[in-house]
Amino acid sequence: MYDRSKKDWVSAAVTAGLGAGVITSFAVNQGQHPAIALGITGFAIVVALIVDHYA
Repeated sequence: MYDRSKKDWVSAAVTAGLGAGVITSFAVNQGQHPAIALGITGFAIVVALIVDHYA
């Protein structure tokens, strides 16, 4: 039915990036430094890729 052996890392990274990007763009709008927002978004992408790899 669903082949769990094929990992789609691109869609995991894009999904995590979009999700974190929406939240951090709101935070930047409220005064957060953009570099911190990019760090948070990058961290979310890395975590999503790790979870996708081991799940």
